[in-house]
Amino acid sequence: MKKATVHFQPIDRKVEADTGANLVDVAMDAGIHINAACGGEGACGKCRVRITSGSVDYRDGATLSQEDIEKGFRLACRCFLTGDVEVTVPREAGLYDAGVAYAREYSGRYVSSQELERLVGGAWYSPAIKKFAVKIDPPTLDDNTSDLNRLLRALKQQHNLESISIDFLLLKSLSRKLRESNWKVTTTIVQTRMESQLGEHQLRGSRRPKMITIAAGDTTRQHYAVVLDIGTTSLWGQLVDINNRRVLAESSEYNPQITFGDDVITRIIYSQKKDGLEKLQKVIVEGLNKIIDALVEESGVQRDCISQVTAAGNTVMTHLLLGLDPKYIRETPYTPVSNLTPPIRAVRIGLNVADYVYLYTFPSVASYVGGDIVSGVLSSGMCQKNDLSLYIDIGTNGEIVVGNCDWMMTASCSAGPAFEGGGLKCGMRATSGAIERFHINPDTLEPMIVTINKTTSRGICGSGAISILAEFLETGVIDQNGKFNCTCKTKRIRKGSEGMEYVLVYKEETGSPEDIVITEADIDNIIRAKAAMFAGYQCLLEKAGLSFQNIERVIIAGAFGDFIDLEKAMTIGLLPELPKERFVFIGNGSLTGAKLICLSNELLDDGERIARKMTNIELSEDYSFMDKYMAGMFLPHTDGHLFPKVIETITDKKQAC
Repeated sequence: MKKATVHFQPIDRKVEADTGANLVDVAMDAGIHINAACGGEGACGKCRVRITSGSVDYRDGATLSQEDIEKGFRLACRCFLTGDVEVTVPREAGLYDAGVAYAREYSGRYVSSQELERLVGGAWYSPAIKKFAVKIDPPTLDDNTSDLNRLLRALKQQHNLESISIDFLLLKSLSRKLRESNWKVTTTIVQTRMESQLGEHQLRGSRRPKMITIAAGDTTRQHYAVVLDIGTTSLWGQLVDINNRRVLAESSEYNPQITFGDDVITRIIYSQKKDGLEKLQKVIVEGLNKIIDALVEESGVQRDCISQVTAAGNTVMTHLLLGLDPKYIRETPYTPVSNLTPPIRAVRIGLNVADYVYLYTFPSVASYVGGDIVSGVLSSGMCQKNDLSLYIDIGTNGEIVVGNCDWMMTASCSAGPAFEGGGLKCGMRATSGAIERFHINPDTLEPMIVTINKTTSRGICGSGAISILAEFLETGVIDQNGKFNCTCKTKRIRKGSEGMEYVLVYKEETGSPEDIVITEADIDNIIRAKAAMFAGYQCLLEKAGLSFQNIERVIIAGAFGDFIDLEKAMTIGLLPELPKERFVFIGNGSLTGAKLICLSNELLDDGERIARKMTNIELSEDYSFMDKYMAGMFLPHTDGHLFPKVIETITDKKQAC
């Protein structure tokens, strides 16, 4: 990527950035404050700067007059670098030289799909479901063997495939389909549990091949899978081209079961009411069908070309999806109906796909350590490495794994929905318009806000909440208990309908009916969530006889892992204070794992091996957990020795109030 030099005036500060980068992002990364309240859409007009030399790709903002444009004024959020440029930031824009790089420089690495291929190793691409085009000799008086034998003979002759069974539903329509297609068809073959030998077209793993459908002509290029992450708060889905290993579309929705409870415990309780389990299953299927509809519409793929559905979710979510009674998951000794569910026809539970499509779910480890964590560990590659790793999936049901290729211990803790935007007055999922990056001018307490996709601010996602709390703490807007400093000289801190709050974005700046705010109650929710997660790390490491310093690699997963700022997360005490190079970000590991098993039958087996290898620790039975949780109800922690650099930064930084 070509580099460009940005010279900020009047502080005479030069920084280097990639061409194509947005000017607000460049300023934020350099610690240079520019007021940006609308999230980057060009609506509020507060990020006005002057281009004094060089040029930028300017995408028109609505608040500048032609006269201003002729004088060189631009809205920074609408400027994208094309080369070297000098930028003067007017005093009213709130220039502030923080002297350090903020936000996007995570120092941790985001693991790309190419790296994941390398991490998982082995014969990576070998789908459990394959398509084979065949040309069949029509029957004659001299050769009047059955239609099925004729088809199986063609598969053996043309693809060296044998020992194939056939789905009975397909058998009922086989003769008609062969004749209507003029004896040229494509078969879709899936593997079921049994040993098989398939010649040169080996479908890896201990599964017997089974023909589930045939289609007229050659449809081998139309081979797709829907992969799903079934979270307690959010649902995510992707449409994957199995042949090319590419994601064609992605969609997400709030989990509609939230209507019946924010967490898995309240949903288990609701499932025991009359028709409760049926209602919970119905709404989750409706939510997933919305995602499938969106994927089909965005990609342009025909629904009947979807060959497979794979899903990862925690134990309770998987039970509720399949209609299994979760009652005893909640009761000692915490027993699920099953840890491993065989593939089932997706239409049996109401998913809107063809009737021959099978749904594969990941195996779970225990009542509160489910298929989503198994899927994430698979996608991270920690199960194949000697490095001692700490895997953290930050979500409503926070899940943690410590170990390596030889052993793994795991635990879960209820963190609540705050890190997925739930439980916050203006919270939302990490989608377009969510505030993901935040900086505050310590002199004026005016905000600098960037949203996902740089559209109008709509609310706060989990990564945005972390960034906001860290900035508040470092500038003295809140104390270490999370309470607002009401002596701060700003109108943005005010008493609202739910107590004290800080106005992030005024409604006039976005056209919204209400101001976007963060309240003290929101801050309390975030602190509780981070305290639960950190206490979980401590308890699990203690059980393994380890400390944070023994950890060689920290793997961060979760739907908002793409956006989380490592330094900010350490500042509030969500992540342990360790060298940055030890951290790896894999984003939504659960969704990635679901994608991997649709591309590799070998990895499908690996998922089961991982689940068997994990030793589960029940934190609800660990009496030290509550002590550690209470110690974490402080920013960053009551034990300052765990966060020496954070404490030093908070102490040394100039306080705004």
